[in-house]
Amino acid sequence: MGRATVGVTLFGFLLSFTTAVTTVKEVDVDIYSFHINSTVTSRYAITVITSRVANRLNESKEVHFQVKIPKNAFISKFRMTIEGKMYDGVVKEKEEAQQQYSQAVSRGESAGMVSSVGRTLEEFKTSVTVAAFSKVTFELTYEELLQRRLGKYQLLINAQPMQPVADFKIDVYIHESPGISLLEVKGGLNTNELANAVTTTRSGKEAWVNFYPTREQQTKCDVCGKNGLNGDLIIMYDVDRPKPSGELQASDGYFVHYFAPTDIPRIPKNVVFVIDRSGSMSGRKIEQTREALLKILGDLAEEDYFGLIVFNNQVDVWKPKLRQATERNLELAKDFVKKIEDGGTTDINSAVLKGVEMIKKHPRERSASILILLTDGAPNTGESDPTRIQANVKEAIGRKFPLYCLGFGFDVNFDFLEKMALENHGLARRIYEDSDADLQLQGFYEEVAVPLLTGVQLNYTGAANVTQTRFSHYYNGSEIVVAGQITDNSLETFQAEVIAISKNSDVTYQDSVFTKDLLGVLPQHEHFIQRLWAYLTVKQLLEKEMTLNGEEKEAARKEILGLSLKYEFVTPLTSMVVTKPQGENTQVAHKPKEEEIAKQLRLASRGRVRSSVRRISSSPTLVRKAVRFPRPTTPPPVIGVRFLISSLDQPKPVCYDLPATSKLRLLMDPSSDLSMNGELSTKGFKQIALHYKTDYSLMLNASHILYHDGLNNVMFLWGQEPSKHETDSMSLILRNEEVDVTMGTVRVVLFRHKKDGEMFLWPAVQQQPNHVNIQGIFGKQHLEYEESSGSVIRIKDQDMKATWSTATDYRHSSAPVLGCWLVPYESVLQGELSDFTVSQL
Repeated sequence: MGRATVGVTLFGFLLSFTTAVTTVKEVDVDIYSFHINSTVTSRYAITVITSRVANRLNESKEVHFQVKIPKNAFISKFRMTIEGKMYDGVVKEKEEAQQQYSQAVSRGESAGMVSSVGRTLEEFKTSVTVAAFSKVTFELTYEELLQRRLGKYQLLINAQPMQPVADFKIDVYIHESPGISLLEVKGGLNTNELANAVTTTRSGKEAWVNFYPTREQQTKCDVCGKNGLNGDLIIMYDVDRPKPSGELQASDGYFVHYFAPTDIPRIPKNVVFVIDRSGSMSGRKIEQTREALLKILGDLAEEDYFGLIVFNNQVDVWKPKLRQATERNLELAKDFVKKIEDGGTTDINSAVLKGVEMIKKHPRERSASILILLTDGAPNTGESDPTRIQANVKEAIGRKFPLYCLGFGFDVNFDFLEKMALENHGLARRIYEDSDADLQLQGFYEEVAVPLLTGVQLNYTGAANVTQTRFSHYYNGSEIVVAGQITDNSLETFQAEVIAISKNSDVTYQDSVFTKDLLGVLPQHEHFIQRLWAYLTVKQLLEKEMTLNGEEKEAARKEILGLSLKYEFVTPLTSMVVTKPQGENTQVAHKPKEEEIAKQLRLASRGRVRSSVRRISSSPTLVRKAVRFPRPTTPPPVIGVRFLISSLDQPKPVCYDLPATSKLRLLMDPSSDLSMNGELSTKGFKQIALHYKTDYSLMLNASHILYHDGLNNVMFLWGQEPSKHETDSMSLILRNEEVDVTMGTVRVVLFRHKKDGEMFLWPAVQQQPNHVNIQGIFGKQHLEYEESSGSVIRIKDQDMKATWSTATDYRHSSAPVLGCWLVPYESVLQGELSDFTVSQL
């Protein structure tokens, strides 16, 4: 009976709250929560997008879910939850899925899911009918192996929820066993207006990036509008490399080997550029090609040799033999480039064979040869059969050096270029017709500009089903990744060997790892090495399949299909059938092919003016430099409660202890009449109170939350269903173990934690005014300090002895343990404890 009474009382509170408070105007279809959670474990990223939508109308409404994901990723899960019932997408063979879809169309049901491709993103969209005053939750999971380019890994997250969202969060967690050496945040979502919505934390092997914009911020930034956010958050990082043999991990009968040595002298290269100058290259394309070539020539090292070939229906060479990149030769070559004019048709076969001939006539020991083709069209002069051209080029090169093919625009036969490149140990890259095409060309060249090793062979004892182990070149700033299955279960250690040719000698690297090791893997992703192996195997088989014919091609397709179905990857050979409530349209999600989408974009681009693209380099960047962390000795005991404060200029946070049972002023902003006070327990805060103006207050303890609006009290319980409550000047969002509060210009997320059986609270200030009048323990979000010799740090021109210790960062729901410099609290707070003590909350 008591329990029933409490339920009625709570309902009464809620009813009085909803009737007494003026709420923000709600849209008919309200996306009330939009979360993106990405976990990166040893370069393997698993990202989950969760969108919760409510139909506020008194009639059924079609609700749409539309997100963009990286091209390189595979969708591995999709789920809709409607009125407590889950509808899961099912991965099937593409033909089977298409048949199911066609049957639905024949019954008069409408079209399926369409995925479109831009430079780096694909679009996933679906819809479902939601009953009056009901809700739907969409959940999409995708996986990808991050590639190292120019010395950095890049995690790209796109956010475009289609309307401002009260509960919007992007949470990124990165774990790298060797340690994280650099962290940068870029992209349109890191502009000035949104900079204070981005927070980063890094400690040794772990890093966190959080993006929590307010509803107001989602409409006033460079990439915002009335429909909310529309932009990218780009997290770039690199790892420590203590061993030249690389990083070897093994778990559950699978291994992965990351190989990226750095302290190696560059190998001189022999590079020939084969440039299309046919009539279709006219205008901006030929201008950008000239600009890019001039920059590339300027970056050649003097020990390099190079050649230039331009072609249309005839082939012209700058010099018949490769020339050394001396200052004089480079000036002559630049003069030649400036005079390149467009016109004529396209003889790719003769031009590429001429490039092969020039390289073969210039053999050099301990050098790396590279052939680069740039074209915007299809062969239509001389030998014009793509199959014959591919065979001619493959035979001429004879596995001696790689061919890289750059396809300019959407009129190019990209499949032809890609197969020709893959058959010759290279790759194909599309250059998009836009204002930054010259930068795209230069960016590609930078990736192959500095070869460090050639003839790389990786060997593993007791392994099978290993991904690619032979690589013609290893370039500075890249990384070789190999994964496989460990077949010898009796092995206690797993051995790896790398044999390669460097500038001065043949080199051999060796490494080993205990097969039972599981290096810092989160429980929910403990099989990541196995999934990484499957992902990498499918990716490489898809490339290999393009170069095969007959039975070999069918065998490769069968293997791709088997792995895709087993691991539920949406690949070019599989599709996801999106199941829905009975009577709704059947939809099928395909993995689009580059050439198919190119046709769509080519048609869409005709008849309209292309707009220029914002270059990523213009975005503000938050950089964390490489640093060595002290080895923690036995950390001193925590006396009271330990607090953490980060530094903008230093990757090592500072920590300090405050006595338990204190009642403290946590935050006070006199200009907006806001205050936050808290009472400490032995672990964290026993209770916290927020007061805003004269009417609003929020009291929180470990069991419940009490809100007062000046007239009514409303009680909420921790762990209740996620919900939001808004007025004109206040927002309250309840999640499972956190409360997100915005009062005026201050935003605080309050977490409930549990340690040693004790429940306690901890606040994380996400946004506050940038003026000096902010007071309280959390009034200063960042601390400026300098490290001196030994364990001495300087704060506000005062030197003090610091101890390298650890602290639990309760500002995150995961509560990670971080290394920190432990100092007296007086040096951080710049005052005595009595200056921050209050008599009542």
